[in-house]
This record gives sequence, structure tokens and C-alpha cells, in this order.
Amino acid sequence: MEFGYFTLSDNNYDDIKRTPEEFILEIREQALHAEKLGMHSAWIGEHHFDSLGVNSCPHMVLASIVAQTKRIRMAPAVAVLPMHHPLRVAEEWATLDLLSGGRVDFAVGRGYDRKEYEPFGADYMTSLERMEEGIDIIKKAWETNGKWSHKGQFYTIDDMAITPRPLQKHVPFFMACFSKASMEIAGRKGMDIIFAPFAAALTFGDLGNAVRSYREECEKHNNKPGKAMCSYFIHIGEGKDEEYGRARQMAYFRRAVTPAITQDPSKSPPSMMYMNKIVDLLKGVSAGDLGEKSILLGSAQKITDSLKRVEESGMEEVILYFNCGGKPHSMVVEQMDQFMSDIAPHFAGSHTKVRAEVAA
Repeated sequence: MEFGYFTLSDNNYDDIKRTPEEFILEIREQALHAEKLGMHSAWIGEHHFDSLGVNSCPHMVLASIVAQTKRIRMAPAVAVLPMHHPLRVAEEWATLDLLSGGRVDFAVGRGYDRKEYEPFGADYMTSLERMEEGIDIIKKAWETNGKWSHKGQFYTIDDMAITPRPLQKHVPFFMACFSKASMEIAGRKGMDIIFAPFAAALTFGDLGNAVRSYREECEKHNNKPGKAMCSYFIHIGEGKDEEYGRARQMAYFRRAVTPAITQDPSKSPPSMMYMNKIVDLLKGVSAGDLGEKSILLGSAQKITDSLKRVEESGMEEVILYFNCGGKPHSMVVEQMDQFMSDIAPHFAGSHTKVRAEVAA
């Protein structure tokens, strides 16, 4: 199982004095450190106007690390496709794939905050349909030899061929899945998939059921199931260190997530109403309730045991959210170091070879 670095750049806390600009630079340093440690990937989120995170341009942050890295794969977590014209998204990430030597993994979602849509003039009510059509356009742009055209509900494109094309013949293309609707799109189009464990537990029961549902949906449409991944919040520590991790996780849920994802039924599509269930769940959770359906928390051995169960569920990679809740940069780096020295070696993956090369 592979391991990656993941962040949504949450920074909206009363006790945090760093500016958004300082935090984005810290995220770049953490992504560079992930390469040195032998992590497989860096997944950097897109959020706007500090609704949940402060980084609006993941492709720009990742582009800034290209010249300083050789191995680490780069991905958005995720590109919020309905807010952008899919042709522009295809051009941006094809360019990054070229510059990185073919190291892009691409992922799309539709977000969950109407406030991010409105300033762009994007229609939140048709976000699911726009996302699906946008996926088709990006695939055509990347995979069609010669000119192509598209006539759909939202976009009409004639005689198109983008430049540059991606270096990879087939860019890994992930669907971020919080709901059955997203999972069904992934299965229909033969996409890879990435789950959030707390949402997978709410929608499918657990990660194992989520993976099985995804594979069944792929097979229903005669598509070969792709790669299944998940993201996880993480804090390594016992005693006071573990309690600190719990407190920061609760701050993230209360201060960052809940205000951003609350849905007004009159202003949201029916396919997004499941987010209110997530809000109700988070409002009722206490620090003592936090378990492996939401966060990897505790000793290195406890987290290793949890990840073994995640591996058994069918997950091929886990991306780890070290810096949520306003943790200081120095602590995040220490946590990354400890994970790769004390936990990652219990799993087979590319990190084993990379760390052996570094040691030599």
C-alpha cells in the first residue's frame, strides 16, 4: 500500500496567527518534504475565499515543486470541476503532466459549499450534471488523436485539439466519492476512485463495502475496476499528545467543516442533501467518539493496526492529512517523519525502495 501527503489548507481558527500566504508556503515545503521521505504522492486541495481552505490554485503550488522533485506524483484534492470550464482544466493539468515528466494523478469532485460557486457565477443546482459532462470533455481533450467535438447540455465545442497534450497516454483519473451518485459516475465511466472514510461509513457502511459497491458498479457497465484510494486525518501520539490531536480534530470539524457544508434545502440540489447528515453527525460527535472511521489517532502501533484493516478493505493508497486543525509546521514535519520511520515500513510500497536508496 502506498502513502501520500494530503491537505485542504484549513486555516480559519481564532488561535492561529499565520496568514493564508504563510500557510500556502508551508504546504509547499511539506510537499517537498514528502518527496524526501519517499511518499508516493502529494494531493493538494482547491478551496476558495477561506470557506474551508485558503489555497485556490493547487496546480500552481504543485508546479512550483516540479523542478525540485523527481519521484512524487502530484494531484488536486480535488479539482472542483463544475466551477471551471473543463477545457481550461484540461489544459492546466496537461501542462503540469508535461512539466513533471508524467507525474500527474488527476481527481475531480463538485465540492460542497455553495458560497464557493456564487462569485464565479457557477450553477450549484446543476453541479452533478456539469461535473459529469466536464469529465467527458477532459477525457476527449486528453485521449483523442486529432480534432474532436462535443455537444452536450452545458458545453458545445467544435473542432478542438488542446496543446500541450499530457505526457502520459492515460492520466490516472479519479472521482472523489462522498455519495452513491459520484460512485455511479465513476463506475459508468471506468474511473479510479478515492473515498473519505467518514463519508464511506455513512453512505456504504465501511470502506470494504464502499470498494465492493464501486467494483460492482464498474462491472455493471463492463468496465474494469480501477484503483481505490482513501484519505485519512492522522495524528500520532499517546497521552497528552493524543489528546492534543483529538482537540485539533474537533476544532477542524467545528470551525472549518460544519459551517462550510451545511445545506439549505431550497438552494441545494437533492443529490447534495446527504451532506446535512454529515453535519448532524459531526455536531453530535465528541472528542472521545473519534475512531478509525474518521481519523488515525494514537500510537504508531495502533495506527499500523488500523491501516492493516484499511489495506484488507481493498485500498491501494492512503493519503494522509497531517496538517489539519491548525497544527504548527514543525509538528507536521515531525509527524510526517515519524509516520515514514515507524509505520510505513510495515507495508510494501515504493517508499521501501526510496528509503533504501536514501539510506545507501
